[in-house]
Amino acid sequence: MQIEIKDCIVDVVITKKMGTKNTYFRVKNDLKLYVSTNSFLSDRQIKKMIIENEDSIYNMIVKQKKRAENNTGFYYLGKQYDIVFVTGKEITLGENKVFIGREANLEKWYQKKAKVLFQERLDYWYSIFTKKIPYPSLTIRKMTSRWGVCNSKLKRVTLNLELIKRDICCLDYVIVHELSHFKEMNHSDKFWKVVEENYPNYKKIRKIMKDY
Repeated sequence: MQIEIKDCIVDVVITKKMGTKNTYFRVKNDLKLYVSTNSFLSDRQIKKMIIENEDSIYNMIVKQKKRAENNTGFYYLGKQYDIVFVTGKEITLGENKVFIGREANLEKWYQKKAKVLFQERLDYWYSIFTKKIPYPSLTIRKMTSRWGVCNSKLKRVTLNLELIKRDICCLDYVIVHELSHFKEMNHSDKFWKVVEENYPNYKKIRKIMKDY
């Protein structure tokens, strides 16, 4: 099914299940509208519900388009660079361009940069953290749904490699967020007070990161 939502023609993917009581709309990064609903709802009824929720669905589409733009091309610490492919294996940053060797391993380059920077920022925030917490080990890996993870039992913080592409304020916020979990392993009011105590501007950064 296709439907027009304001200025967009959108493919609609419908999943009907017997046990589903409510109807849920979700726009994924392929810009398709995914509808989960019960088996008794007709396509005509679903179309009517989509039209009734046109504004909220359109906002989902706009957000996903913005995320796609923010993840296309070469980014490093919040800045986008024009890509110039060259011979060899090296990757070199210019003022506004990045020169990438055709044999270069971009992921390894990001990993190498992240290993140094992430450790430096973790050590900095740990040194000024307002609560007494254990010193954590650091793991860096790509994650699809989280920016960071705190494992209090193993005393380990895991950070998403993708943070190397974002402004350093995003990295700093995620580090503070995960360190705060050593005091409160939840997202209660007490937890957010610890975050705010160490990073007062955290709400603004959280808002920025929703576009990624």
